[in-house]
Amino acid sequence: MKILCVGRNYSEHIKELQNEVPENPVIFIKPDNAVLRPGYDFYYPDFSKDIHYELELIVKINNTGKHILPQFAHKYYDEIALGIDFTARDLQNDLKKKGLPWELAKGFDMSAAIGDFVNKSKFEDLQKIEFTLYKNGEKKQLGNTADMIYKIDELIAFMSQYFMFKKGDIVFTGTPAGVGPVQIGDKLEGYIFDQKNLEVLIK
Repeated sequence: MKILCVGRNYSEHIKELQNEVPENPVIFIKPDNAVLRPGYDFYYPDFSKDIHYELELIVKINNTGKHILPQFAHKYYDEIALGIDFTARDLQNDLKKKGLPWELAKGFDMSAAIGDFVNKSKFEDLQKIEFTLYKNGEKKQLGNTADMIYKIDELIAFMSQYFMFKKGDIVFTGTPAGVGPVQIGDKLEGYIFDQKNLEVLIK
């Protein structure tokens, strides 16, 4: 199982990190050991002093596929959830300055928190889903998939040109504005509309 992630897919998030709007989706990968399953705590790693949360809508791939056309991409996933792309921002900034890959900042153990998957048929339109992150009860991120630069099916089609999807793979579709740091003792909660989908304690 692999985790394919998208960076810079919401314009307001691009602005807050002072990045440029990409001509194509920005893709990076997290290994399977990055998965933090529902009910497990996130333990702050000792190699960073600036871990950030990034709430995202995620989808689970249900079949093997390669060179998928956008009009058929919806057939390759049945379930969605929320995920948190934990990022060692201090490491990432340093690596970016040096022109080096982001893996140390993005792919470390437990850096991909995953909520409870829900069948997509429960939602009228996947490109009109509101999702929210609360930290210690305070709203920090509010996103809507309508604001994605690259839509879910477009992302799957693009990724499948380079990577063969397999059943169980997960796609992180990008984070909206409002990302920020976590500290030991924080509680993060993610909601799809008004339904809690994800909860992570920082230890």
